[in-house]
Amino acid sequence: MNARHIDDRPDEGYTPTTTHAEFGAGNPRLRVTRNDDRQEFALEVEIVRIGSAADSELRLDGADPVHATITHDDRDEYVLELHGEGEMNTNSSADATHPGERTQTLRTGARFTVGEWELVFARDEFADHGRPYGGRQGGEYSDQPLQPSRPDYSDAAEVEADAPTQADSPDEK
Repeated sequence: MNARHIDDRPDEGYTPTTTHAEFGAGNPRLRVTRNDDRQEFALEVEIVRIGSAADSELRLDGADPVHATITHDDRDEYVLELHGEGEMNTNSSADATHPGERTQTLRTGARFTVGEWELVFARDEFADHGRPYGGRQGGEYSDQPLQPSRPDYSDAAEVEADAPTQADSPDEK
């Protein structure tokens, strides 16, 4: 096997590629479970209200009327804000994009609770702006060329905001 060390790669003519996908790409969704009740909820609108109110996009028995909201922001991030009692599995103080005690930017595998319900965020890896599972072994900057800046999603965010809203929510059990 003829292996080359990364420092042996010629930099001339090399253009780094980007992992940034189209706005809203990656099938963002929540995996929702309680006991034996399991369902998946697609995040298809800009603001998803999670709670027991009749007008909630995701209705869950036993939740506060508006227990949590998930906002799809102009940076193509999905941001959770817990309004009612619940737990999050990340340290939101380390979240530089959306700091706040009850707020976190969701990354694949982020878990939170709403009453007896457990919700897990998932987004296909090519579109998840975070580094799933804590990043690459061996570091990022010393061995990896930087990728181009994040695309300007402002036009796409405006188009998304004008799109029709999701009328149906998952069956309540």
